[in-house]
Amino acid sequence: MDIKGSVAIVTGGNRGIGEGFVEELLEQGAARVYVGARNPAAVEEMAVWPDDRLVAVELDVTKPDQIAAAAEQCQDVTIVVNNAGAFQMQTLMGAPDLSDARQEMETNYFGMLAMCRAFAPVIEKNGGGAIANVLSAGAIVAVPGMGGYSPSKFAGRAASTCLRAELAPRGIHVAALIVGSVDTRMAAHVDREKSQPRDIGKAGLLAIKHHIDEHDTDPHAIEVRAFLGRDPHTLARSMAAPFNREDQAQEGPR
Repeated sequence: MDIKGSVAIVTGGNRGIGEGFVEELLEQGAARVYVGARNPAAVEEMAVWPDDRLVAVELDVTKPDQIAAAAEQCQDVTIVVNNAGAFQMQTLMGAPDLSDARQEMETNYFGMLAMCRAFAPVIEKNGGGAIANVLSAGAIVAVPGMGGYSPSKFAGRAASTCLRAELAPRGIHVAALIVGSVDTRMAAHVDREKSQPRDIGKAGLLAIKHHIDEHDTDPHAIEVRAFLGRDPHTLARSMAAPFNREDQAQEGPR
């Protein structure tokens, strides 16, 4: 698939990885890019604004009416980038209730799925195209410190596999993007070398262009994948290490 001349919609497109996708889509010649944002006015604060190929769209992926309205408005779409995500920074046992885990699942899984269901008929009508689901290294190895975020990304990865099989006969390729450490607001607390959002956008479009089913988009994701293949049990223990220290075992969940 050629990015040049395509029409894309990017959820959570006004900042972070979403903004990186928008910038790369414009660079590679997309004819139009719909920027989904909960606050459309925020799109005007993007570095690439103004550009007559950009269209701001009010879009909260947890609100079915806004997804339906976006699909009705954006009838020329051939590429969907499901980037919108929620990370509540709570552990499964440490959170006061289930609301944070539910929010992460509503955004990262059900919101992604709802976008696929709404836009698949649009893409098919336009002769086929692609859906790219922005996932996480936390989708291939469970990360206890991420609470409901990691399980929601596991669910998103499984859904991507199911959707790929279901949508392929309709001319729609589904790419699952495994993303590691990226310099975004969501990862501000992470103390390690980070890739730039634009790099993830470039890797994601590569997966779309070459029909790659699952693509590790950055060095950290590649590193996690290699560790997983080499020694999955040690990797799992390293992810759980902060919860296995003696001082935390004595204190109990917080």
